[in-house]
Amino acid sequence: MPSAPATAPEGFHVSDEQRRPRAAAAFDALGAEYERAFAGSRTHRRSLEWLLGRLAPGSRVLDVGSGTGRPTAGTLAAAGHDVLGVDVSPVMVELAARQVPDAVFQCADIRDAPLDDGSFDAVCVYFSLLQLDRREQTELVGRLVRLLRPEGYLVLATVPLDVEGVDATFMGQPVRVSSFPAQRLVALAEEAGLEVLDQEASMFTPTHPDARPEPHLFLHCRRRATAAPDA
Repeated sequence: MPSAPATAPEGFHVSDEQRRPRAAAAFDALGAEYERAFAGSRTHRRSLEWLLGRLAPGSRVLDVGSGTGRPTAGTLAAAGHDVLGVDVSPVMVELAARQVPDAVFQCADIRDAPLDDGSFDAVCVYFSLLQLDRREQTELVGRLVRLLRPEGYLVLATVPLDVEGVDATFMGQPVRVSSFPAQRLVALAEEAGLEVLDQEASMFTPTHPDARPEPHLFLHCRRRATAAPDA
């Protein structure tokens, strides 16, 4: 894998502290501010519409890195689906439970959450991989595919950049960012047992004083019925 570049990805500012805080600490501090900053993403809304158009009534959906519960869990629950949100930030989980009472939220690291293989009709992963390193991202996507029923859907959104282990400041909070360029992310999804049905790239500027335009990539995928993903 390429080594981390000397500069942070666009939209992030390099941190002088050069340390890796827990993701929970950063998002505990952001709380509802994160929701306000990203509420205007039309691409995210279109992604949810794509998923809603394919789910059977009452589908079971896992929202990974569920944040404040909006828009993802709230939109899916309002459509009558059985939504479980998992987030590492207790502040986010508290906000989500209050804002989206029709969904269930757990404060946990998704990598350790006791979930059964083949138990979800869909999994949403909206920008929740970026603070994992590339190996962790690859392993987690593989696990999430196994949680899907055959031909279940997985929607994955990220900032598609060729970066690994970049210390940065995001909306005033220190984070460490890793990601993949678009083609490598598509390859990762396919190797994990997914068929990429659709993808959309866009530029988005969060509503925040320190924000800059950042690239977003949304992959809309389905678990292949005949080829089980690698363990």
